[in-house]
Amino acid sequence: MKDFLAISDYTSDEIKDLLDVALKLKKQYFKKGNKPIFQGKVLGMIFQKPSLRTRVSFDMAMRHCGGDALYLSPNEIGLGKRESIADVARVLSGYVQALMARVFDHEHVIELAKWSDVPVVNGLSDYNHPCQGMADALTIVEKFGMKSKGLNVSYVGDGNNVAVSLMHVSALLGWNFTLASPEGYDLNPKAVEVGEKIAKKTKSKLTFLRDPHEAVKKAHVIYTDTWTSMGQEEETAKREKVFPPYQVNAQLVSEADKDVIVMHCLPAHRNQELTDEVADGPHSVIFPQAHNRLHAQKAILARLFDVA
Repeated sequence: MKDFLAISDYTSDEIKDLLDVALKLKKQYFKKGNKPIFQGKVLGMIFQKPSLRTRVSFDMAMRHCGGDALYLSPNEIGLGKRESIADVARVLSGYVQALMARVFDHEHVIELAKWSDVPVVNGLSDYNHPCQGMADALTIVEKFGMKSKGLNVSYVGDGNNVAVSLMHVSALLGWNFTLASPEGYDLNPKAVEVGEKIAKKTKSKLTFLRDPHEAVKKAHVIYTDTWTSMGQEEETAKREKVFPPYQVNAQLVSEADKDVIVMHCLPAHRNQELTDEVADGPHSVIFPQAHNRLHAQKAILARLFDVA
């Protein structure tokens, strides 16, 4: 692994390997702490978008394993504005051992990786959210096991970057992926094309619907996300009229498998896309899922540093 920009860049075996590493590092952390496998390494963290989970989980991942992390705010870099992305990549490559970038435009993280001499991790872009996807897969595997081929994963809501990574990791692991979204809020067509190629190899099934009730039938996982992502604030009023039928509430959850888990990448707008009753209910895994960002990212960094 040179970079970690998209889950679809890797094979099923490579994704399973990352999950194995994550499970081992998580077990080690809770038993007697992680070994200092990142000692002498610093992760430069570039943020165009603010974050709670991405910033803290990457920072703690480095510290737990003996390394360090450096936060770089939007004003400090002005990626592609104050200085070219190519120059930023080449300068930072001489200071740190890896870069993580949380950006608006996916092309920015691709450009960073092109010019960087150190590994680059996509901490989120408008196209996908691969680190979240790995934490999601880790959470699902912990509940249903690694050999869970044929699992039904249903995403309800906006076909956004989180849904793209969830679709790709589901297809790679042989899970069936269903998305229910309103007209005009479908998944990126190129991402769907990539997902269908993967699904053909793994024999998983991808389904795209309008009806959320149909989507959750026999679902083992129900996943949702905010109706309005960062950078779409001007669409909030419009989206609040379109998405209420896609709310994940007790009634919708009752229509899925009896052991269904409910997931959300957070932050949640409670009682919009997800009710309090469900978020804090027995089917919810939203907080273990958030905590798994830490362990999944340790695995990604360990493979990029070639220390695990």
